[in-house]
Amino acid sequence: MMDKIIKAINAAQAVLVASHVNPDGDAIGSLLSTGLALKSLGKKVFMYNESPIPAVYRFLDSVNEISRDLDEGFDCDTAVILDCGSMERVGQAIQRLKKIKTLINIDHHVTNDGFGDFHLVDYEACATSEIIYRLMKQLEVDIDPPMAAAIYTGILTDTGSFRFSNTNAAAFAICNEMVEMGVDPYMVARHVYGTYSLGRIKLLNLALDSIEIWCNGKLSIMTLTQEMMKKTGTQPEDADGLINYARRIEDVQVAAMIHELDGVASAGNDFKSKFHVSLRSDGAVDVSQIAAVFGGGGHESAAGFSIESSLADLKARLIELAGKIPEICGVN
Repeated sequence: MMDKIIKAINAAQAVLVASHVNPDGDAIGSLLSTGLALKSLGKKVFMYNESPIPAVYRFLDSVNEISRDLDEGFDCDTAVILDCGSMERVGQAIQRLKKIKTLINIDHHVTNDGFGDFHLVDYEACATSEIIYRLMKQLEVDIDPPMAAAIYTGILTDTGSFRFSNTNAAAFAICNEMVEMGVDPYMVARHVYGTYSLGRIKLLNLALDSIEIWCNGKLSIMTLTQEMMKKTGTQPEDADGLINYARRIEDVQVAAMIHELDGVASAGNDFKSKFHVSLRSDGAVDVSQIAAVFGGGGHESAAGFSIESSLADLKARLIELAGKIPEICGVN
């Protein structure tokens, strides 16, 4: 499949490069490195993500070239969709993307549904940025410092600074090569992990107070509401990483962070909201299977889904589902 994708890219004239809504470091790193690589090959490139770029990643060169809007006049013959388990993860632009002649799907999520004309999905890769690195080598792209910083950031963040179970030998080898090309590990870490706004600290305080423990201490649920975001003056990107506090609680095997995106008026007296739910595991439970029940996906140790529901009903469904998992409920 790599050969077919290389042939498709070489034939492309104008390429749309996109990654998933609410982007993490790998979504941004793979998006930037791919976009810059294709530009170096003489392609006309349009980089797109529906969501704002989190402040911690705005240090990356050319990040301002990522647009949140698709110009009505944009005309691309090829689209490269990155780090998305399904086309829906791109967001509201999905229908316009489907009209593009050639769709290339590059991802590392085990729940990837195989969309697109060509798909390069490697479940063993530590990050989509790892796959992009390999693709760039095959395309004989000269990796410059901005591309190197994007690849390094994607791998660093998706492996949790080389702490997560997806960390592999390639993660270390590629990042070492990127450092040799000029990436400053301290500078990247300082931006990604070392600087928080006062609002984020206040949001963290409210998030920690919201934690509930269920299933004999094996399930933790953290809740972030729109009211919390308004009270602290924070944006959705400020919630990035907060779930790790719930995951690190002693004895917890599955952590869920329920993030309210906006309220939705519904029929009758009921009131529902749109939520994004992030799931993390200590390795004992495959949370991608939990996410799949709700139409989402991800990895064994990190997954997520979006849903419209009342908060009470959503919590009840998560607790009920967790209570049926043998590792959590104690059934062998």
